Amino acid sequence: MMDEQSRLSKIRNIAFLGHQGSGKTTLCESLYCLAANKETKGSIEKKNTISDFLPEEQKRLSSISTSILPVEYQGYRFNLLDVPGSDDFISEVYAVTKVVKGAVLCIDATSSVQVGTIRHWEILRKRNIPTIIYVNKMDKENIHFDDILDDIREKLGKNAVPFCYPLGHEYDFDGFVNVVELKARIFNGKECVDAEIYDDKKPKIMELHNVICEAVAQTDDELLEKFFSEEPLTHEEIKRGLRKGVLEGELIPVLVGSASKNIGLHTMLQMFEDYLPDPSDLKPYMGSNAKGEKSERKTSVEEPFSAYVFKTTCDVYAGTVSYIKIISGKLKIGDEVAIPSQDRTEKINNMFYLLGKTQTPINEAKAGDIIAISKIDIRSGDTLCDPKNTILFDRIDYPSACIFKGLVLKSRNDEGKLMSALQKLQIEDPSIDFHRNAETKQLLLGGLSMSHLDFLINKLRNIYRVEVDMEDEKIGYRESITRSAVGEGRYIKQSGGSGFYGVVSMTFEPCETSTFEETVFGGAVPKNYFPAVEKGFYEALEQGLLAGFPVIGVKGILTDGKYHSVDSNELSFKMAAILAFKDAYMKCKPVILEPIDCVVVSVHQQYIGGILSDLNTRRGRVQSIEDGENNRQEVTALVPESEIKDYATRLKAMTQGMGYFTRKFEMYDRLPEMLNEKVIKENSLLKKE
Repeated sequence: MMDEQSRLSKIRNIAFLGHQGSGKTTLCESLYCLAANKETKGSIEKKNTISDFLPEEQKRLSSISTSILPVEYQGYRFNLLDVPGSDDFISEVYAVTKVVKGAVLCIDATSSVQVGTIRHWEILRKRNIPTIIYVNKMDKENIHFDDILDDIREKLGKNAVPFCYPLGHEYDFDGFVNVVELKARIFNGKECVDAEIYDDKKPKIMELHNVICEAVAQTDDELLEKFFSEEPLTHEEIKRGLRKGVLEGELIPVLVGSASKNIGLHTMLQMFEDYLPDPSDLKPYMGSNAKGEKSERKTSVEEPFSAYVFKTTCDVYAGTVSYIKIISGKLKIGDEVAIPSQDRTEKINNMFYLLGKTQTPINEAKAGDIIAISKIDIRSGDTLCDPKNTILFDRIDYPSACIFKGLVLKSRNDEGKLMSALQKLQIEDPSIDFHRNAETKQLLLGGLSMSHLDFLINKLRNIYRVEVDMEDEKIGYRESITRSAVGEGRYIKQSGGSGFYGVVSMTFEPCETSTFEETVFGGAVPKNYFPAVEKGFYEALEQGLLAGFPVIGVKGILTDGKYHSVDSNELSFKMAAILAFKDAYMKCKPVILEPIDCVVVSVHQQYIGGILSDLNTRRGRVQSIEDGENNRQEVTALVPESEIKDYATRLKAMTQGMGYFTRKFEMYDRLPEMLNEKVIKENSLLKKE
């Protein structure tokens, strides 16, 4: 029976990333069918791949959700995670890269390094995940590999080294040379077979082989001495040195091939074994224990059980399915597990391996495995662990929604269905946001782009049968005052019997936070009516007289008043306070305040000038420009909320899709007078609607 360390050493959890359309799904499909000796494989065009099984994926002919394909090959288990390439589903990339320790970055040879390639690469570098680059579609016309390699080195890193080099007469791709092993593979129209290296390619191949040997020598002093003495390195020495370089991120292997024709796939599977880490390689997973102290879990079956939920799906019929990575220990059917973030425990009643949508029930899973469980109330980012030895891993830092639209139901009867559907959408994609704005009465849906929101709306219609339209987000303005004034409120109604009698004199002045005070002397207003006056004051603040917006930043001071021993009551003094506010308000020179968001824009250096110019046209005030990760710069600016409603679309256009931003409410600030009339007019029209 295989010991645990041997079992772990033969597992590879590998994310397949890359720009949309680079061929990730076809590559995963081909690798699975090759390893399983399946003669026929699915295709995206025929809508029958293992990965893209959702109706929306088959309709779009592209992935929208991560799928898992376990591949058994030469005693190894490769869990291939096919991740969507569209930026609308970038949250899937953040989730998967939290749990894998190896990746394949797929590049379309006809397009070279694209926007999505760079975005995914930056996330991989941030996570320090060893990565193999696969240049796909080399069989297409007019491919110049040396130009592609130069582009890779310029945009992704100078330490990209071709472990394979394409073969072909002129520009016709028909195979490649494994530069490490100096073996050629030629496609004969049906499959790849061993062949001789073309004579005209030998000098180039030997040059690249020498580059690899030199890179290997740099990893060890003894090997370096051997290299400089021109003593050839053994195959094992080269392999060991390359693995070390790849795991430490000092080398980026570049492979070539065609996923549709299975070119380069045997080599790729072999390189998974040789160069990508097993679950116990690299650093342990860090978290915090029950006392809040830093704690770690090594990927070992001997450690207490812990697991991480990195993806959750909601099926209309099957219910909730959670994808989890077993970090340490074992998990069996019937086990009681703790969910520290929810301070409760759950019993595991079913778990299974996934192959696309196919579920294979299992009774036990161990450290390093990726499995799924269902019908448990957990969310992406949750930790599962041994109740007697708890640990809490950091949650996934998802990108936040940056564009919002109002949702308008076509039938009010669907409101309950809509809220339930939105909750399920958010469980599946934590980057979306939805909430009701109490002032504008809008139900707002937030996403990463307009195309992301369009996708969510279509899903509401097609999956959850809820018909909705989108409308622009309404801005929640405020009013405030700029000077002090005194107002008198008289609420007197006497018509025989008990009446109403309340008179107050109040001073209203600007302050940071709305507050109420009283400075009444001599019992002009009895103390028992002070709360009624305060209530009236705060009720008056709910609607200003300038444009009808809520009023903030006002101190109301009760200074004097009159009462009647019979007719005075709480309602009288509450209404008197409201009248006093209205009497003084216009004398206080009111102004309209607009919400200001703190916007952080992340872009590469070449776009900084355009970004700063555009922010200036949006009345933005730049606070700082700082160096970020991966040669990016982060511009922090305060921008009026009304000016960034369309910013996600504009930023994408200005930066060729390379820029992204976050936003959060910062404060309210005075609206320029030239815009007052426009805002007042728009608000009066909304009230009429």
